[in-house]
Amino acid sequence: MEWGTLAATLGGGLIAIAGTVLADRLRTRQEHRRGIRERRREVYTEFIAAAGVAHTELRRLAQSGAGTVGLEEASRAALTDARVYEVRERLFLDASARIAGTGQTMFERLRALRRTVAAGAGISTSAFHDVYHPYLDAVWAYREAVRAELEGPTLAPSDFGWSAWDGRERCPHCAEGGTGGAGALPGGRVPEGGLTEGGLPEGRLSEGRAPLPGRARRDDVP
Repeated sequence: MEWGTLAATLGGGLIAIAGTVLADRLRTRQEHRRGIRERRREVYTEFIAAAGVAHTELRRLAQSGAGTVGLEEASRAALTDARVYEVRERLFLDASARIAGTGQTMFERLRALRRTVAAGAGISTSAFHDVYHPYLDAVWAYREAVRAELEGPTLAPSDFGWSAWDGRERCPHCAEGGTGGAGALPGGRVPEGGLTEGGLPEGRLSEGRAPLPGRARRDDVP
């Protein structure tokens, strides 16, 4: 075999091997990115679902009023039983910086709602609404951030016929400026339809909860 033919054969073989190695690396990298994306999508959904379960329980406690025994413990259990703390830690591990930040804001406003409910604020009181609507606003900010990262279509309040995300314009209590306004039920209670999760009409996340062993005795976990 002539040297030129041998060199050409070896060169072709090396090019083929290099091409195969490069293709394998690209495929591995794509699979890694796809795995990260799917893992993030899962924890993003799990976090907002856990917060929704806790929010529903806090609303139930606020609906029951100050007569409920053990509001402090019950309101803490609303977050721990919904696994909000646990999923939040997963969010910090897997989320992008932007989603972790918006998730933390949402979490802090959920804790503010918990403290207000623990203090005995009923669902039709100004104290409740002063923290409830900022929480709804944070929920939608989180949703927008997640949709942007996952390259989903953007949403605006106008898509739902609203002017803002916080739900005040659709809240019977806030529309009347106080308890017992239009749409209020006997005893000054605000109808459930005016305070649904995320401000969506009659929309509610599942209320099923998975118990978490050893309820935490604190609002936050460092």
